[in-house]
Amino acid sequence: MTMKSDPGVRLHHVPWGRSFRVLWLLQEMGITPELELYEIGTRKMQEPGLKSHSPAGRIPALEIDGRTIFESAAILQYLCETRPEFGFGRAPGHADRVAFLEAMGFAETMASLIEQLNLNHLFLRPPAKPSPAVVKLNTLRLKGTLAGLERMIAGDYLLPSGFSAADAMLGFNLFAAPFYVRMDPFPDLQAYWARLQARPGFQAAAAIEGPQKFYTRDFYEVPVDE
Repeated sequence: MTMKSDPGVRLHHVPWGRSFRVLWLLQEMGITPELELYEIGTRKMQEPGLKSHSPAGRIPALEIDGRTIFESAAILQYLCETRPEFGFGRAPGHADRVAFLEAMGFAETMASLIEQLNLNHLFLRPPAKPSPAVVKLNTLRLKGTLAGLERMIAGDYLLPSGFSAADAMLGFNLFAAPFYVRMDPFPDLQAYWARLQARPGFQAAAAIEGPQKFYTRDFYEVPVDE
């Protein structure tokens, strides 16, 4: 099936990377972007084309409304502010405004730990070896953020007032975290993740992505000292 993209909307995107947050929220809004695809670690990500849109040469970057925006939190907040009719933001004065901003920031605290674990488990090549102590520490820290996230859930979603861009920001981390942390201690978090995946917007974005090819194992154990 060929999906028609919205003219003038172009997402610089790594499948099942952080840019999925943007693709997901766009689908929640009924917007299908043209995708400029990248693969982590390839030469294309270091070429001037991407860096002209994202200074560090990282995804996501979104071309929309005649401008280009980088950083997923900034993109999501821009989408919420320019398309308030969907109700995915929380404006100043809203009772959930502070919790919304906290969740948007907390998403990157968690994502930075996932990024470090991705680096150690997936991208280090021999003769380089991950430090078991560092991997164990970051795994424990990631587990701690998951416990914190579980305590943040208020009803079906993060905020008492319902689904928001904060769910897309933080919820996407639950795609990657189970590859590094056993989720059995977090039943409420598992139920929350199931609700997010059941949303039509998430399912539409996942259909665009297809099967994930980033992780090649079901679970990555902390390496042991030799």
